[in-house]
Amino acid sequence: MTDMQLTPEQQGYWRRNLKLTAALLSVWFLATFGVIWFARELNEFSVAGFPLAFYMGAQGALIIYILIIWYYARRMNELDEEYGVREDDA
Repeated sequence: MTDMQLTPEQQGYWRRNLKLTAALLSVWFLATFGVIWFARELNEFSVAGFPLAFYMGAQGALIIYILIIWYYARRMNELDEEYGVREDDA
């Protein structure tokens, strides 16, 4: 197996990709486990007549997950274009 060396441009691309992934995983973690951890405190608030922790478990977290996927795809397309590695549209 050969040792693959990345160019400085590839390292920059990879570094930005990892930062984006870490940030979005942090949001995912908070939406998933943060809500469970602070459920009692969050239940003091309500959304559409439901306690906030219940709402987040039933619908809110799913909305956040979809937004994470949408943002990641959009941002990665921008990074791909910026670094010249964008895939051709079929």
